[in-house]
Amino acid sequence: MKCAFIGLGVMGYPMAGHLQQNGFATTVYNRTTSKAEQWVKTYGGKLAETPREAAIDADIVMVCVGNDDDVRSVFYGDDGLLNSIRENTIVIDHTTASAELARELSEQVHDRVALFLDAPVSGGQQGAENAVLTAMIGGDKAAFEAAEEALQCYCKTREYMGEAGYGQLAKMVNQICIAGVVQGLSEGLQLARKAGLDPDALIRAISQGAAGSWQMQNRYKTMWQGHYEHGFAVDWMRKDLKIALAEADRHGLSMPLTALVDQFYAEVQQMGGSRWDTSSLLARLEK
Repeated sequence: MKCAFIGLGVMGYPMAGHLQQNGFATTVYNRTTSKAEQWVKTYGGKLAETPREAAIDADIVMVCVGNDDDVRSVFYGDDGLLNSIRENTIVIDHTTASAELARELSEQVHDRVALFLDAPVSGGQQGAENAVLTAMIGGDKAAFEAAEEALQCYCKTREYMGEAGYGQLAKMVNQICIAGVVQGLSEGLQLARKAGLDPDALIRAISQGAAGSWQMQNRYKTMWQGHYEHGFAVDWMRKDLKIALAEADRHGLSMPLTALVDQFYAEVQQMGGSRWDTSSLLARLEK
């Protein structure tokens, strides 16, 4: 199978690399051409000048860019991938975007007698590099089954959620849950420091019980040391929480904790932490 991968950010770069290394002939496109050139030097494969060119011969087209507007910019227009996909091409959007956009793109892809999946991923840069991402997938069940081998190249867990948009909805829930956990961990570590507890002994004592979490196991040391350069940036988390809060509003739901943590992240941005990882909520408490 031939693949196209559009968007070589901190996630897309290694994801596309895993495809190429696992025998999928991969053509890449990136808005900054120099990054695509470096990818080809590292992994092989081909470089395309436009999304349209990247997708023209592909059996599967993956997209992993920043937000709804970025997704539309590579789908639409004279150079957009919608102008070149063939019948039965599978288009997979790994971007964390709105469910509304997923449903829109699904219709556009179906108009071209092709198949669509919205498949946002969780696991961050480290998960992408180690090929252990989790994908929450909505859209055509047949496409999910046909793309399984390709998705296995970089996703350890692949869960089909339902119709188009359901992958994005699941990712919203994921981000909501992370936000609350990180805030709780930050407050706990703040108290531990003030009270003079040994952090390693503390985490050994509580991490195997009900308080345990991925964030606790993987971030408590760097949080304690004030190191916040370990993956998913505050700017991106705020983008995701904005999407989740807008979706909740459409359903008439109140999410006070999520809204509050979003404002805490806004304060981290004001501290100069836009590119810090999401565990930097502790830095806000200790400023």
